[in-house]
Amino acid sequence: MNFHQLKHEEVESQLQTSVQRGLTEEEVVKRRKHSGFNELQEAKLPSAWLVFFQQFNDFMVFVLVAATVISAIMGEYIDSIAILAIIFINGVLGFLQERKAEKSLQALKELSAPQALVLRNNEWRKIPSKDIVPGDILKFSAGDRIGADVRLLEAVNLEIEESSMTGESVPVEKHASPMKGEAVALADLKNMAFMGTLITRGNGIGVVTAVGMKTAMGNIATMLQQAGKTETPLQRRLEQLGKYLIVAALLLTMLVVILGVWQGHELYTMLLAGVSLAVAAIPEGLPAIVTVALSLGVQRMIKQKAIVRKLSAVETLGCTTIICSDKTGTMTQNQMTVTDVWSGGKHWLVSGKGYEPQGKFFEDQREVQPSSEKSLYQLLTFGLLCNHAEIKEKEKEYVVQGDPTEGALVTAALKAGLHRENLFAQFVIEEEIPFDSTRKMMTVVVKDTKGQRFAVTKGAPDVLMRHSHYILWDEQKQLFTKDYRDQTEAMMASLASRALRMIAIAYKPLSSLNNKGKTVEDGLTLIGLQGMIDPPRKEVKQAIAECKQAGIKTVMITGDHAQTAAAIAYDLGIAKDASKILDGQALSQMTDVELANAAEKTTVYARVSPEDKLKIVKALQKNGHLVAMTGDGVNDAPAIKAADIGISMGITGTDVAKEASSLVLADDHFATIKAAVEEGRSIYENIRKFIRYLLASNVGEILVMLFAMILALPLPLVPIQILWVNLVTDGLPALALGLDRPEENVMKRPPRHPKEGVFARGLGWKIISRGFLIGAVTLIAFMITLKEHPDHLAYAQTVAFATLVTAQLIHVFDCRSEYSILARNPFGNVHLIAAVLSSFLLMVAVIYVPSLQPIFHTVPLEMRAWLLVVGMSAIPTFLLAGSFFARKSR
Repeated sequence: MNFHQLKHEEVESQLQTSVQRGLTEEEVVKRRKHSGFNELQEAKLPSAWLVFFQQFNDFMVFVLVAATVISAIMGEYIDSIAILAIIFINGVLGFLQERKAEKSLQALKELSAPQALVLRNNEWRKIPSKDIVPGDILKFSAGDRIGADVRLLEAVNLEIEESSMTGESVPVEKHASPMKGEAVALADLKNMAFMGTLITRGNGIGVVTAVGMKTAMGNIATMLQQAGKTETPLQRRLEQLGKYLIVAALLLTMLVVILGVWQGHELYTMLLAGVSLAVAAIPEGLPAIVTVALSLGVQRMIKQKAIVRKLSAVETLGCTTIICSDKTGTMTQNQMTVTDVWSGGKHWLVSGKGYEPQGKFFEDQREVQPSSEKSLYQLLTFGLLCNHAEIKEKEKEYVVQGDPTEGALVTAALKAGLHRENLFAQFVIEEEIPFDSTRKMMTVVVKDTKGQRFAVTKGAPDVLMRHSHYILWDEQKQLFTKDYRDQTEAMMASLASRALRMIAIAYKPLSSLNNKGKTVEDGLTLIGLQGMIDPPRKEVKQAIAECKQAGIKTVMITGDHAQTAAAIAYDLGIAKDASKILDGQALSQMTDVELANAAEKTTVYARVSPEDKLKIVKALQKNGHLVAMTGDGVNDAPAIKAADIGISMGITGTDVAKEASSLVLADDHFATIKAAVEEGRSIYENIRKFIRYLLASNVGEILVMLFAMILALPLPLVPIQILWVNLVTDGLPALALGLDRPEENVMKRPPRHPKEGVFARGLGWKIISRGFLIGAVTLIAFMITLKEHPDHLAYAQTVAFATLVTAQLIHVFDCRSEYSILARNPFGNVHLIAAVLSSFLLMVAVIYVPSLQPIFHTVPLEMRAWLLVVGMSAIPTFLLAGSFFARKSR
């Protein structure tokens, strides 16, 4: 149907909807059954069975299966069945890890899905775009992406960027009037808006005509294929590392096999042992565990209100050296409250907090009734008339629907007993010139019950002063002379010094000759100022202090006046003196080199435009910093994208800002950024922990066999035992390390260098030294037992098996700290305790359960043997712990 040709009433009729009330929930359910969800088709995820079978698509697994077949042909049926069972269990664990990562990433996608403002049951509400159905009434403004194809019903200065649809690079002006012609090109449909396009200016209301694959976007792309898996730099480095480790493990394994055959062991036995050793030594589970660790960390960040959109952000957070944060709503509460009102030489204080419409007015500590003060009452009345915000009570809390500044003006008027419904009985709004960031003011043209018409304008005080020829002084209209201007500017300076944001309000009587266009905003009469404050959030000061301790500099960027920004910055501990503050005017006159130099000492950027943010990011990056940049608007998107960590606001942020960002703050709090940095550092450290654990364990397993062959000893471990060690010690404990809490000093260290290698800070030495000791003590325990029981090889092998497993399970606690096992409470990670106990019990089971003993070639151990096992297993960890404390005491 050609909706562009229809009048508004015809569109409503065809779609069976109401512009005033929207759709009911019952109607939404019916329509969704017919239209489906409002989303483009995506490539289907591989089936669970395919993912499961892919776990066995590995060369080493094929070799091991071939070896077990040969083993079965030679009559070793128990060994064959046991090895195949272990292969199967490993496959199940890998499958579960991969599915968990998929589900986590899918949950992230849903959390960061675009939102739409929809009229349902006569109430505007935000819903995920996928829940839109045909006939829904949508409201949108600059910065939003259109959630579906819509026929415009209202368009106020509306411009939409449609390059994704039409290739037209310039935003298109839109209107709501019917158009002629049936075969109109997509680019010429001025009264239609299309799914996925971006509003760059103005606002509008439209009715949904098509959703999902029936939209213009759906016609162009019959199937939206999701991009392939995105690997982080760390994952790529580990993948490369894995290749080197595989080569090293295979060479060492071949050496073990060759030495074993040379020492007289059977070729078949050594080949099976070699394959088993290769399977155990190659850290094939490392990429999966890294993915799961990142996924689990991301889930923890979600609980702390930080939604990660790009996994690479997790590791980059640990390298961040500067956080550039918006002030309003991020560092402050975003609950503007009018505290001061000034008009014509009189100054009133207003009590109350937030958007709660209860408070009193005072002049010189004396309570006054606003209705008895003509200029005060007029100032409050006009502040309510020229306003779109509404104050609603939800769950015993008052919240603003609309702009917070406008909400403060509404709250002040409500405290004076003024209500919009009563005003609309006295005034009719005929025209509106909406606010935009260039003009910095908004105007409405109204007519009262006597037929008199006038304009009401509100905006930035410095802008309105330039447009005002008169001022209301002592309730009389006076020429706005220099003396009055000086007194007005003095009051503005006084309010700004207390971190108050100011809104000026003016009016102008209109005749029939000057009631059109922006000329109504010239020759105004200034009524006065309303000063409001958005107090700092309580937790921000502490968060900034912790960031400073972590070597991260916090920079405030705001569009507010320098005095307002300075007052908040001083309060939060960001700036100590005015030399740390740079305003937008000075910034615009600087060269790139001058800005780069100034950026090193600047902590507050005031009165800057969103475009200036990009300059600031580039200047800081030029100085070698890794920058985290916050933003919420369309114009913030380039700076957010250019930053090393782009952070958008989840509540106030536009869809464009969110799409450009790596991280979305669900609560818009600065403290959440600090928590995300801490979590990012913790995730990276946890990944280092299980790399250290896995590789040290693998080194130990290879060396115990290698040393035995070099010393011409019998095999200390049989193949099935090697595979079992790999199964019970690698999986659960390594995953539990990924859940470890941050160390106490994680936010007391300087940021990690972005090019730091995985084995930096002595990790490589720790892996080799611990692995060497684990292999050595296992072999020593084997040799001691074999000397005591020369005719009982299975007993010595069981001791070696128990020593190797126990040494690794003790070593996992050592991996929790960069320093020593004694540096942290060993019971601080309950997941790790449970994992270690599970692994230990599984080891005990194969030693003492009679039915498992022939499978794993084990025999029951005496208490004396366990004393040897525990004593030798503790040496690698506690020997090095003792040397650590010896160095520390010196």
